[in-house]
Amino acid sequence: MLEALREPLESGHIHISRAARQAEFPARFQLVAAMNPCPCGYLGDASSRCSCTAEQAARYRARISGPLLDRIDLHVEVPRVSADHLNVPAADNVETSDQVRARVELARERQLSRVGKPNQSLTPSEIDRTCPLEEAARQLMGQAL
Repeated sequence: MLEALREPLESGHIHISRAARQAEFPARFQLVAAMNPCPCGYLGDASSRCSCTAEQAARYRARISGPLLDRIDLHVEVPRVSADHLNVPAADNVETSDQVRARVELARERQLSRVGKPNQSLTPSEIDRTCPLEEAARQLMGQAL
C-alpha cells in the first residue's frame, strides 16, 4: 500500500486507471509518517526492554522499500519520553502555537519573495542558483552519496 505513494510524492500527481478509463488528479501533499525501530518498539530504548534480534529489526525496517525511503527527506529518531517528564508543567519560555505560526509564515514569505515559489517546488538548477553549496558541504554530500 505504501508503495502507491511513490509516484505522487515525486510527481505531485496520481494516475487512476479503471477499465477503459484513466484520470489524473493533483496530489501535492506533505507526508508525515512514523514507525517503530523494531517489531517490539523498544530498540535503542534506555530501558533495555527490546528482545528483537538484529535480523528481526533489519527485516522489520526492510518492509519500507529503499525507493520509498529515498523520497522521504527527513528521518528523525525520537526517543521515548517518560511519563514523569510529560507531567512537568511547561516552562515560561515555551513558544505558543501562534508564535510558531508567525515564524512559519515569515519563512514562507521569504521563500516566495526569493524565487516566487516554495522550496519544495524548486528545480535542481534553481536550487544550485539559489543556495549553492560551500566546498565543505559539497564534500560532505559526496561522502554521503
